[in-house]
Amino acid sequence: MGEMANSSIELHSKPQQPRETPHVGGFGCTLAELRSLMELRGAEALQKIQETYGDVSGLCRRLKTSPTEGLADNTNDLEKRRQIYGQNFIPPKQPKTFLQLVWEALQDVTLIILEVAAIVSLGLSFYAPPGEESEACGNVSGGAEDEGEAEAGWIEGAAILLSVICVVLVTAFNDWSKEKQFRGLQSRIEQEQKFTVIRNGQLLQVPVAALVVGDIAQVKYGDLLPADGVLIQGNDLKIDESSLTGESDHVRKSADKDPMLLSGTHVMEGSGRMVVTAVGVNSQTGIIFTLLGAGGEEEEKKDKKGKQQDGAMDSSQTRAKKQDGAVAMEMQPLKSAEGGEMEEREKKKANVPKKEKSVLQGKLTKLAVQIGKAGLVMSAITVIILVLYFVIETFVVDGRVWLAECTPVYVQYFVKFFIIGVTVLVVAVPEGLPLAVTISLAYSVKKMMKDNNLVRHLDACETMGNATAICSDKTGTLTTNRMTVVQSYLGDTHYKEIPAPSALTPKILDLLVHAISINSAYTTKILPPEKEGALPRQVGNKTECALLGFVLDLKRDFQPVREQIPEDKLYKVYTFNSVRKSMSTVIRMPDGGFRLFSKGASEILLKKCTNILNSNGELRGFRPRDRDDMVKKIIEPMACDGLRTICIAYRDFPANQEPDWDNENEVVGDLTCIAVMGIEDPVRPEVPEAIRKCQRAGITVRMVTGDNINTARAIAAKCGIIQPGEDFLCLEGKEFNRRIRNEKGEIEQERLDKVWPKLRVLARSSPTDKHTLVKGIIDSTTGEQRQVVAVTGDGTNDGPALKKADVGFAMGIAGTDVAKEASDIILTDDNFTSIVKAVMWGRNVYDSISKFLQFQLTVNVVAVIVAFTGACITQDSPLKAVQMLWVNLIMDTFASLALATEPPTESLLLRKPYGRDKPLISRTMMKNILGHAVYQLTIIFTLLFVGELFFDIDSGRNAPLHSPPSEHYTIIFNTFVMMQLFNEINARKIHGERNVFDGIFSNPIFCTIVLGTFGIQIVIVQFGGKPFSCSPLSTEQWLWCLFVGVGELVWGQVIATIPTSQLKCLKEAGHGPGKDEMTDEELAEGEEEIDHAERELRRGQILWFRGLNRIQTQVCWGGKKC
Repeated sequence: MGEMANSSIELHSKPQQPRETPHVGGFGCTLAELRSLMELRGAEALQKIQETYGDVSGLCRRLKTSPTEGLADNTNDLEKRRQIYGQNFIPPKQPKTFLQLVWEALQDVTLIILEVAAIVSLGLSFYAPPGEESEACGNVSGGAEDEGEAEAGWIEGAAILLSVICVVLVTAFNDWSKEKQFRGLQSRIEQEQKFTVIRNGQLLQVPVAALVVGDIAQVKYGDLLPADGVLIQGNDLKIDESSLTGESDHVRKSADKDPMLLSGTHVMEGSGRMVVTAVGVNSQTGIIFTLLGAGGEEEEKKDKKGKQQDGAMDSSQTRAKKQDGAVAMEMQPLKSAEGGEMEEREKKKANVPKKEKSVLQGKLTKLAVQIGKAGLVMSAITVIILVLYFVIETFVVDGRVWLAECTPVYVQYFVKFFIIGVTVLVVAVPEGLPLAVTISLAYSVKKMMKDNNLVRHLDACETMGNATAICSDKTGTLTTNRMTVVQSYLGDTHYKEIPAPSALTPKILDLLVHAISINSAYTTKILPPEKEGALPRQVGNKTECALLGFVLDLKRDFQPVREQIPEDKLYKVYTFNSVRKSMSTVIRMPDGGFRLFSKGASEILLKKCTNILNSNGELRGFRPRDRDDMVKKIIEPMACDGLRTICIAYRDFPANQEPDWDNENEVVGDLTCIAVMGIEDPVRPEVPEAIRKCQRAGITVRMVTGDNINTARAIAAKCGIIQPGEDFLCLEGKEFNRRIRNEKGEIEQERLDKVWPKLRVLARSSPTDKHTLVKGIIDSTTGEQRQVVAVTGDGTNDGPALKKADVGFAMGIAGTDVAKEASDIILTDDNFTSIVKAVMWGRNVYDSISKFLQFQLTVNVVAVIVAFTGACITQDSPLKAVQMLWVNLIMDTFASLALATEPPTESLLLRKPYGRDKPLISRTMMKNILGHAVYQLTIIFTLLFVGELFFDIDSGRNAPLHSPPSEHYTIIFNTFVMMQLFNEINARKIHGERNVFDGIFSNPIFCTIVLGTFGIQIVIVQFGGKPFSCSPLSTEQWLWCLFVGVGELVWGQVIATIPTSQLKCLKEAGHGPGKDEMTDEELAEGEEEIDHAERELRRGQILWFRGLNRIQTQVCWGGKKC
């Protein structure tokens, strides 16, 4: 079918092939023509280019661009290109409007029940049957609500509706601002992505969105191509096209075989230049996106559950996310056991599940289900008791008959009972939980930006708090990534500092300068410093920068050499990759022969050397024995000083016999060693302290590096990763593999379990080893808890390890696009200390949620018991529906804001990680919750039953149906709220600390909310009147309420005195979901529902009601199995 389509396209464009007819805007190609060209591959594409344009430079001429100089940086020209060929931007899916979010918030089950109840209540209050006041219906005194005169009957229904509207608006606003923040974050990630183009002969870094058709772009290892193009010149270029084709083999690209480069594909090896031919919606990825956009709408209608907030992510991000899983699976060198299942799952779902449900969300979902069940049971019992009491008293005790005209009156009573029941449920169900999680995460993410952590997946921030192991790269993360040559071995002499140029033979000096200048990426340069007195700027690969710096230190310059032999004159380039660990470049000599320059890891390259230059610049044989000598006397001492050793070598080929360039082992062999360089990459000064903090916090830091084992060990000792006298392992990749694989070469978990606990340094490791190690630690079952592993990575091939880890950190500066796409958090300053900040923020999120829970559950327990017993004893809840909703608003929305925005402190790093199985509600918290509940219940019941005597006021109990609000019940309501306010201050500490005011002023949001709530409470009590069932109180009564409230703080100190260890009877609650309690379907469903926390916990109740419908494996309240 593809063939047919292609041939028909060719037929269409054939007629205009020979004449260069000027098209729109004076360019020689139309948009349609370029689009059809980009649909061809390989030989077909080449043939089409030759037929239509002659060759690639013909295409460049038609697009009015120069293959070497690029476009003139002329704004009008660029703008014109954007108008004709489009901009490099794929419009994101429309965000949800505020009204859509309001509609979603209204779907909340408890709110719907309340709305129905309120509407029924409203309807009945307007319906006044003729016989309403007649004795026949019985003026039952134990009435439901004391809502005042008859005509004020509607107030309560209206007030409930109003409260519902408030809750909905607050929820919708929260969702809306979260989405807005999220988009802001996305656009920031976008702006950070730049690409190298040539304009006016200058190399420029431009934002991806600024690319236009006709731009000449530099393509290098690790890039994610941002637009379609045709290759002009390439060195050993290999592309991973799996994101578009699904083929996992890397595709070789060359100007004479297959020059088509497509957007969204990854450069796995090599470098080159391409002319951009399609951008934005006209590029291959853009075309797929446009189709997805259309498909997505229908998909969404069919499947409301997988809330695609990915649409909120801007397009290229989404694109990457959709491909991510695929790419990772295909890049993955090991066929891990889960490979097959993953592919299955992928077929089922368009977007890849991001790891498993995060630890915190697992625990919260479970806790919420438990609380929801308890609330439902309580509210049902309340309603049943009220109805039975009413029916028995009216029809049995008083012996009345149900008269038709009395029906509305009775129904009105039943509706009141129903409303009380729903109110109990509303208070029992902590719908503030998801809100607290969202606020806490969103707040942390915003603040983490300041700490150089750009969070791509919200839940990563919380997972980081549980981290028990960090596998870090060395270069750039633990070290400054500013490399300099400090020792060298040239012409039989080991120089401990930079040699004077006069000390070197001209032949050696000349060879060395050429070998370094030519055999390094031409994009790597050393530029003059930006400020006076600063260090010169290093651009490009830092190891190469060190070598170029060495050339400058020898008072020579690399630029003239490069101008003499420009990049397109290079005959063949074998670019650096993790397998070769070397780079070689071949140039043609004036006599027709060839010269190969090579540089790479010294122990690898020296094995290929058969000669070495002596002090006069003449060849001397270099035997294995000499090599062993050199390793012992030169390379090992350098490595033990923490230096990386790089060998520089060359080889000449005579003119008459050209070798087979594809046989790399033949070509790069029989070399002559010119020099060995010792390159220092100093440890960042702040790293040793950061690593000490990690170790204190119970986190093991391991270094995984491609460097020589001696260098790695020296740096690890400087950082404090290994300490003298400790029992630890430092292994090389080969030895590591030998220890963990059986005779058949398969990895065995038991063998791995013997190695990883002591392993601190893994040197000369390949990306595969890194993935193996991470997977091995995560899958290990040796410890009491599953390890939570964070990994840093910067290279393209770190993708699989970054995806496998619980939290993947990519380097913002040195990282390739591929690594960034696979990561959860991007370190914008590439610094290890930022990871420690992430741990602090992660632990803080966890603690914030616990603080909120401690506060929330105290209110829940008290409110539910008061409403329940009040209803059973006095046939009426002491706290009215509207008052309950207000309490609910304070304790849910406001408290989640106040407690979730506590800033982190260093003390968070003084304890061990919580781990996956530690319950959310610890014994200490349970003690606080029950302790405060006892205090509050004692006060409220005392007020309820003897309060009128104490204050010398009328009793509010058993008031007739239409009586005004009583002072008695107002005092109860007011005292209740005062106690919550002061308990909110208690809730700031969850580990039994005594000083609850510690650092309270560092959180202005908390202070504002507590004072604000207090202000509103005064207004409600003094002026709330009938809607709030409040009657104004005197100053003395207010002071008593305050006094009881402050009692909470004193009582808090009393509770803190009781040692938790004595209270063995207390159960913990909110354990992580046990494996046996969750079926596979549920896990899969959980993954969909809480997969990116970006789509964020949908409003809380959905979870509970789903939990209730399923009535999951019956779980007792205590979080233990019954």
